[in-house]
Amino acid sequence: MGRDVAKGAFSREDRIRYRQKVRRCLDVFALMLDDFGFDADRPTTGLEIELNLIDGAAEPAMRNAQILADIADPNFQTELGQFNLELNASPRLIEGSGFADYEQDLRDSLGRANERAGRSDAAIILIGILPTLTERHLVLDNLSTNERYRVLNEQIVAARGEDIELDIRGVERLQTHTDSIAPEAACTSLQFHLQVAPDSFANYWNASQAIAAVQVAIGANSPFLYGRQLWAETRIALFEQATDTRPDELKAQGVRPRVWFGERWITSIFDLFEENVRYFPPLLPICEEEDPAEVLHGGGVPTLGELRLHNGTVYRWNRPVYDIMNGRPHLRVENRVLPAGPTVVDMLANAAFYFGLARDLAEGDRPIWSQLSFSAAEENFHAAARRGIDAVLHWPRLGDVRATDLVLDVLLPRAANGLDRFGVAAEHRDRLLGVIEGRCRTGRNGAVWQTEAVWAAERHAGLDRGAALHDMLRRYGELQRTNEPVHTWPVE
Repeated sequence: MGRDVAKGAFSREDRIRYRQKVRRCLDVFALMLDDFGFDADRPTTGLEIELNLIDGAAEPAMRNAQILADIADPNFQTELGQFNLELNASPRLIEGSGFADYEQDLRDSLGRANERAGRSDAAIILIGILPTLTERHLVLDNLSTNERYRVLNEQIVAARGEDIELDIRGVERLQTHTDSIAPEAACTSLQFHLQVAPDSFANYWNASQAIAAVQVAIGANSPFLYGRQLWAETRIALFEQATDTRPDELKAQGVRPRVWFGERWITSIFDLFEENVRYFPPLLPICEEEDPAEVLHGGGVPTLGELRLHNGTVYRWNRPVYDIMNGRPHLRVENRVLPAGPTVVDMLANAAFYFGLARDLAEGDRPIWSQLSFSAAEENFHAAARRGIDAVLHWPRLGDVRATDLVLDVLLPRAANGLDRFGVAAEHRDRLLGVIEGRCRTGRNGAVWQTEAVWAAERHAGLDRGAALHDMLRRYGELQRTNEPVHTWPVE
């Protein structure tokens, strides 16, 4: 939901008109799926990375507006918290040396941004949850100044009608309340975009759902929140709870949450947009002047603004995207399950694993989703978020299997095959998938390194938890800049 919003009070008429426009957009989208020419000739990919800002004491630095002005690069944008930024990498093909181009582009962009951040006594950190955040940081006053975040906060809190409860039970337990969505700003993610044709979208979305758990298990990097060790990927639980518009009574009735894994395999992208309209009331009922039916009948490309805005306020872990580029519409799967970091090479290894595996499974002879129940895929997802690289997952024909064994024995070869279909050069394929293999063989991802470093600081250096977290984060920042994969980082 990246568009600017300048309106905070919505009338009954606004909501009625918006609902009508969303449904009209949905009807037009159905017509387009039947006979419109979507851009799908060559599958373009994209990356979005949410960043954290820290000061010299490893505390969150509430300076994103100042730093963004100094960076002066349209690929960088604000995010929810004043200690956040977002980097949108330029879309590209991954065939040949595409991953190497991504790596050079990201390292250059982050290097320039970090240099500009240094002018404001800040530094950029790529991590799922900033471990030095406390409740005093995640308050309404620390949201970014862009009005859309204030309006979104007002609408979510008003829809819930009471404070938002956070209750995360992991290695330790966090139980607290908040009167705003500010804790959501702690969740900094890595998002992959994969352009697909309309007739293959369902296969790619289903494949992405099936492997979401494996991605999280291998890529977890968010073990701490408010000084407590919780889940390996605490970001999953925090995001689900911090944006929940349902009071307890609606949860008991089975009303669906806005952060949603989903409830079934699909046969068309239309299924997902139709579910959005059927299940979720609008948060931001803002209408545009366009009549999508008139545009379509006149031979144009409708923007479907209301449908896209509504889709941006339903936070699926794999989100459908309709967009227009150079006058042609296209469809994308937006994969949102992973945290940022630890390094650029780690993130690109995660990207190679996802893109390759999704393609191989989507184009396989026997779909994995015909063998794995949707409920099992969801249970796998939350088991992976809790346990990370030590998770045990359910997989067809294997039963319950350690995530690392599943990756090493079954999924890495399939990811390699998928990257070959994309035309990725063998040297880049092997280097990046080798990082995934290294994590599995050492049993160490970002979450494991963070917890081991904190334990070492507490037990060997005698630091209390707060001091240990600050010490760990400073070392994390130093090691991040080496661009060596996290499974090779020393703990002490």
